Amino acid sequence: MSSLQNVGRSLARCAAQNVARRRNIQSVRCQSTAASVNVQPVEDEPAAPMVKTPIPGPRSKELLKDLESIQNSEAVQFFVDYDRSHGNYITDVDDNVLLDLYTQIASIPIGYNHPNLLAAMQKPENLGHFINRPALAVFPPKDWAEKLRNTLLTVAPPGMAEVQTMACGACSVEHAQKALFIEYKARQRGGAPPTEEELTSCLMNQAPGNPDLSILSFKGAFHGRTMGALALTHSKAIHKLDFPAPDWPTASFPQLRYPLEDFVQENRAEEDRCLAEVRDLIEKYQKKGRSVVGICVEPIQCEGGDNHATAYFFQGLQDIARENTIGLMFDEVQTGCAASGKFWAHEHWNLREPPDIVSFAKKMLTGGFYYRQNYRPQQGFRIFNTWVGDPAKVTLLEEVVKVIQSQNLVANMANLGAYLQQGLKDAQTKFPGVVKNARGLGTLCSIDFNNSATRDKALLALRGKGIHVGSCGDVSIRLRPTLIFQKKHADLFFDCFDSVLSSFK
Repeated sequence: MSSLQNVGRSLARCAAQNVARRRNIQSVRCQSTAASVNVQPVEDEPAAPMVKTPIPGPRSKELLKDLESIQNSEAVQFFVDYDRSHGNYITDVDDNVLLDLYTQIASIPIGYNHPNLLAAMQKPENLGHFINRPALAVFPPKDWAEKLRNTLLTVAPPGMAEVQTMACGACSVEHAQKALFIEYKARQRGGAPPTEEELTSCLMNQAPGNPDLSILSFKGAFHGRTMGALALTHSKAIHKLDFPAPDWPTASFPQLRYPLEDFVQENRAEEDRCLAEVRDLIEKYQKKGRSVVGICVEPIQCEGGDNHATAYFFQGLQDIARENTIGLMFDEVQTGCAASGKFWAHEHWNLREPPDIVSFAKKMLTGGFYYRQNYRPQQGFRIFNTWVGDPAKVTLLEEVVKVIQSQNLVANMANLGAYLQQGLKDAQTKFPGVVKNARGLGTLCSIDFNNSATRDKALLALRGKGIHVGSCGDVSIRLRPTLIFQKKHADLFFDCFDSVLSSFK
């Protein structure tokens, strides 16, 4: 039987079965938000996956060979026909149509070729933003402040009213690090200007102009691949091998046991252990003459394995930051923009006050970071590069925000997150020797396999059935659907997931 016939039979089975009852969805609905959701289907979205060739197919392999003549292309999985990708479906150059639950590494907010975004590209008043990419820090367009208010400040984390745009996640993190250092040194100087010795020594990479300071991060963290961001990244050796990195403190991130309700005391003890380690490291580096100016943490360690912690842990980090008069930075590059069931994942933690810095990118289309007022530099050119972002991306984000608000997509992510998490929990109950540790925050969901080899086989098997998901950590798969993902898409995924897991029993 061909792979196409297999997929067709699988989809017919999905339509015939009462999958909602099989996964006890009634109880999930009782837990979901009561807000009305009005997700509009994207024009031309396929009804189902369609697999015609192995993936990568012959055309993808031809293109890969061509690209390989120009650059190392070992990371390429398949080539995409973006003109024919719509909504929650991605189409490759061999006409394979896949339900996409990975979405360009969690960076597609409202699906492929959304009509609102296509329309924005064609509006005459927007053409200047697409054609003339301005150096925003020195020559911004006349409506730049208005655009920022209509987009980034409309969805700003509670209690934060200032924002700096950037181009990507890594440069957002790097410049946010600079903001932490600038604020710390300005406070140390007590309002005095830098000394002549500082101004001259910094040009030679020497103290006192280049002070021996540090930022605390966590084992398993991922904050980007550029050199400054790599100082905070500790997820995979391939990211860091051969690159010099500063001696900065790296604390343990909690390794929770699941199901959470069965290990409350054990998990609290684990979080207390990690918080104590953070305190000890700050003290240790202070004594080493390498003072910590801030703590940088992800609400979920995504690349590192979708590692979670509770509100208690994050509240504890904020307490430690306040005790030591240092900054607390949340890296929300992957977790921001509604995917968690709140617009910003850190909103789940009920912090006593806003964080000091929140970085963003991916689903936000532009990079950048929000900051509290005391982290605004007092001089121009301190947080700076040629473009510091792209007004064309902010123009598109303006449309994304309108769709999120009009269709109540934050509530959609809360509802769908409960649905997805219940489905993953049912899978681990049905296949206890294959998968475990189902977890999630909104639609930021994942599950572990018994080993990495089985996980990798499952990824390929799902792709063969027309389902595209991502991996993270050593043994996990992660789901990162669009904000317009619906239960019908989840049912297609779970039917195929069940089939794949059954083959491993």
